[in-house]
Amino acid sequence: MGTVHARSMDSYPMHGRDLGVNPDDLEVMEAVQETKQEVLENKNVVVQHINIEGLGRTKEDYLGYEISDVFTARNLVEVMRKSHEARQRLLHLGIFKEVEVVIDISEGADALPNGLDVTFEVTELKRLTGSYNTMVGNNEGSMVLGIKLPNMLGRGEKLTFQFSYGTKETSYGLSFFKPQSGFYERNFTLNLYKVTGQFPWSSLKETDRGVSTELNFPLWMTDHTLKWEGVWRELGCLARSASFAVREESGHTLKSALSHTMVIDTRNSAILPRRGALLRISQELAGYTGGDASFLKEDVELQLNKPFIWGSVLSASLWGGMIYPLGGQPTSIADRFYLGGPTSVRGFGMYSIGPQSEGDYLGGEAYWAGGLHLYTPLPFRSNKRGLADLFRTHFFLNAGNLCNLNYGEGPHAHLQKLAECIRWSYGAGIILRLGNIARLELNYCFPMGVQSGDRICDGVQFGAGIRFL
Repeated sequence: MGTVHARSMDSYPMHGRDLGVNPDDLEVMEAVQETKQEVLENKNVVVQHINIEGLGRTKEDYLGYEISDVFTARNLVEVMRKSHEARQRLLHLGIFKEVEVVIDISEGADALPNGLDVTFEVTELKRLTGSYNTMVGNNEGSMVLGIKLPNMLGRGEKLTFQFSYGTKETSYGLSFFKPQSGFYERNFTLNLYKVTGQFPWSSLKETDRGVSTELNFPLWMTDHTLKWEGVWRELGCLARSASFAVREESGHTLKSALSHTMVIDTRNSAILPRRGALLRISQELAGYTGGDASFLKEDVELQLNKPFIWGSVLSASLWGGMIYPLGGQPTSIADRFYLGGPTSVRGFGMYSIGPQSEGDYLGGEAYWAGGLHLYTPLPFRSNKRGLADLFRTHFFLNAGNLCNLNYGEGPHAHLQKLAECIRWSYGAGIILRLGNIARLELNYCFPMGVQSGDRICDGVQFGAGIRFL
């Protein structure tokens, strides 16, 4: 909770020879203390002043929104509770290293008998900070170096430079972050970046140079992100053996896209939840603001988690999406959906389901995937909390399909095509949760419904990532 220091409004009796207290009166004195404490807690008080000590470059008006609620407290308990809540909000701003609270009686000519002063003692972050960490993506890892200028202009602004070197992707970028005063969750971000990625399942390499702007804001129970992205994409072949279909996609393109994402997330954990639900709906419109790419893309993710018997958890998830070409232009290999691998339909190779040419997977314009999971604690573990709490046994059933659609046909024909040639798998394994960063899976898989051209992983399969089906 942090430290909340409170000095009493009345002088409490104290024990000691110098205070003239008779040891025989100790029980009486304890009773008086309890009575005074009860009176103190229920006594009406007025917060007269709120002080913030330790400010350097931070503007006081920016913090007023976070601490103003303390003035509404009407007794000492409320003062302490609201002061702690204000302290948490100040820390959430990401501009302070430490925040302590001191509650004292008011002093001075305007002091009221029941007046209180609340002081927040803050320690600002340094003007320049550096970081080094590792990240886990969808079956890939990366090393990340970062330099940050927190609270650059005094109202929560942040300038960040980040370099990432990974097994399949290398990137660097510069971003500027600006929150709205009094509403940190409503913020604006401007990004400049360059990303170079390798996609061996498609014999493809891609270099993106772009700029993007994001506006994040909550609305009722939902979180929304509005984004514009302009990117210069350079596609090339990763190997000389790349198929003609991939070579055809090589070259330079410009993409300008507007996107919107809505998220409702009530899960207690994003990595290995025990309860709650997730709904994510994304739309992307490319070509309306210029560029070579022109399409409308829809993507949906749903996940439900419910506690079951003996500490186990039942989980169900469903993914789905479509991409509609606009203006008579075909979709790019870089914009299509991909399916398969240890983070989606287990038992199949990484993104190795669906349309392919000479062993290179080209992605699809429509897909769906679903999963049922049972997570249980390790058997024979002790009742004491320890390393075993990071592990879970895992039983799963996955299914899905990825294909291209003829948009001259109706919705019934589209659904019929998505229902054909369903790939599915089942199996069991062990999961290791790496804090709130990522999770590792080691499963024994039985792929079923395998179609010609699919690449399978029959037996042991390892997966690492954040987002799992």
